[in-house]
Amino acid sequence: MRSTTFTSHQHNPLAAARRRGPGRHRVVAPSLQLSDAAASSVFRAVRLRGPIGRDVIAQITSLSIATVNRQVIALLEAGILRERADLAVSGAIGRPRVPVEVNHEPFLTLGIHVGARTTSIVATDLFGRTLDAVETPTPRTAQGPALAALADGAKRYLRRWHRRRALWVGVAIGGTVDASSGHVDHARLGWRDAPVGPVIAETLELPVSVASHVDAMAAAELLLGMRRFGPNSSTSLYVYARETVGYALMIDGRVHSPASGPGTITNLPAHSELLGGSGLLESTVSDEAVLAAARRLRILPTHGGPANGSVTEVLKAARGGNQQAQELLNERARVLGESVALLRDLLNPDDLVVGGQAFTEYPEGMKRVEEAYKARLVLPPRDIRMTAFGNRVQESGAGIVSLAGLYADPLGAMRRAAPPAPVYEVDVETPA
Repeated sequence: MRSTTFTSHQHNPLAAARRRGPGRHRVVAPSLQLSDAAASSVFRAVRLRGPIGRDVIAQITSLSIATVNRQVIALLEAGILRERADLAVSGAIGRPRVPVEVNHEPFLTLGIHVGARTTSIVATDLFGRTLDAVETPTPRTAQGPALAALADGAKRYLRRWHRRRALWVGVAIGGTVDASSGHVDHARLGWRDAPVGPVIAETLELPVSVASHVDAMAAAELLLGMRRFGPNSSTSLYVYARETVGYALMIDGRVHSPASGPGTITNLPAHSELLGGSGLLESTVSDEAVLAAARRLRILPTHGGPANGSVTEVLKAARGGNQQAQELLNERARVLGESVALLRDLLNPDDLVVGGQAFTEYPEGMKRVEEAYKARLVLPPRDIRMTAFGNRVQESGAGIVSLAGLYADPLGAMRRAAPPAPVYEVDVETPA
């Protein structure tokens, strides 16, 4: 007789686990929407209004008290709500009168924003608040080593949070994203069919969602920027500008994400003799275009090549009274304002939001943005609203991708985020 050792996961043989492939089941398409499922509605009501009684939850969600009770019990058992017996109404009888609130301290989610130059890693609590963030240069090596470096950096960062349990990872990135597989095409980084989601899921051993970075930032406005409970039947346009330009549409409480990837405004016509460029929007208003113009105008020193200087130095010069720097940034604002007007006339949304450091780092230029916008509009004017997240919009976008699954299906997300069942060694005797 000889002894053969194999692993068993419940009743599934090892071969079935191998057929699934390592980590494949952990890449989950992000749900960038306001869900009306019962558990989601209850969790959102508690997140926005808690501590809150179940009777009040029923009122604001229009769910029956029986449904609310079932969902609250399930969310308590999942560990993401907790009761506040100390806030119970005096003289009330029964647990349904005990308020509940989000149990946020034991948990976090991890957001990763992969930019063309800089990658941000952000720890977020269940309210969507940033607990901590770090920045690191985006690796410019081949996509395999670059992904391995990003995943390893995220894993090292997570080790700091030994008192909180990580539930999910969200990645916000430019390029074209296949949300179902987590693969990305990113021309500026030289990535082709890069397995971003699978590599990070395998390294961190957590569920991972990957989204286009502009869709992610629009979702942050939708899911974190809201301050009241209620349906959202409006249409909102989100326009982004920094190193790249992009837009996203939100329709009826959902970020519109076509299966073939987001549309592009990179090549919208845009002309500026001062900024240069190729007559196209991104090459005219990007940070790179501003820096090139600043060197040409000697706002920044010309020695040291293209890597010399930063937009921060141009901003500092403008605020220090340098007229050329002011004119340069105001010209960027003009071009952006005209482009926003073009998009608004084309799509005619109910709400219009702009974000990205091209807008937020130089708020002095918003007057010029609005003037150019109104001068170019064909339709009646509609106000432009600045993002609620200021210069941290990339962090908020990555954070909401990490939270979107929990917000859309809190009970299902907690099941997915549960640590894997233990794998046991089983000795089976077989004939020699």
